[in-house]
Amino acid sequence: MKFEVYCDESGLEALSDKKAHNYTAIGGIWMTSNYRDIFKTKIKDIRSKHNVFGELKWNKVSPKYFDLYKDILDYFFQSKELRFRVIIIDTSKIDNYKFSNNDVELGFYKFYYQLIHHWIFDFNDYCIFLDHKVNRDRNRLKDLKKALDFSNLTSSVPIVQALPSDESSAIQLADILTGLTNAKFNNKTSSNAKKELTRYIEETYLDKEIKPTNKHEEKFNVFLIDLNGGW
Repeated sequence: MKFEVYCDESGLEALSDKKAHNYTAIGGIWMTSNYRDIFKTKIKDIRSKHNVFGELKWNKVSPKYFDLYKDILDYFFQSKELRFRVIIIDTSKIDNYKFSNNDVELGFYKFYYQLIHHWIFDFNDYCIFLDHKVNRDRNRLKDLKKALDFSNLTSSVPIVQALPSDESSAIQLADILTGLTNAKFNNKTSSNAKKELTRYIEETYLDKEIKPTNKHEEKFNVFLIDLNGGW
């Protein structure tokens, strides 16, 4: 089967400035390739209902647009075709000097690998799309693709590509869910609209507070990576 994965990040500044936040998050939306057009139509319909056509982002959640984002999240949780996985990184425990040659950018893509690798299953094809950003090393995406290919020998990763987030509704959905989850872990949300939206999905769909999940959780998977090592 062919899958597509659309990814975004939240709180990246904490990877280089540990005083910025306690946690950084990288999240992705998984869907089958043949569901993409249906997904785009559904998001377009929600936009039209609320007469909003700009980029959807967690940072844009406000009382004015609360119902828009509520409808977006309702659609995600009610769709059997969409899954979300996010890796949460405790930035106080990152040691880029020891594990990434003192290269924050390299460390960042290693976390991307951890996000994606564990949700690549045998005998499938996965096209990976990341939010576009300027990298110091131009080979980062090629290296990520190579690492995913080498570690998943019975599956295929034909594409690892950057896309502008304003051109991808799926990356925008990843932004919303990743931002929401990271805000919950950092406990820094001052916006009442954001707090209410978080509380809404916890009570309506999760039946619990957002926290690390079992690794087999399929719909809303939260992976708090253990950087201490051990077994």
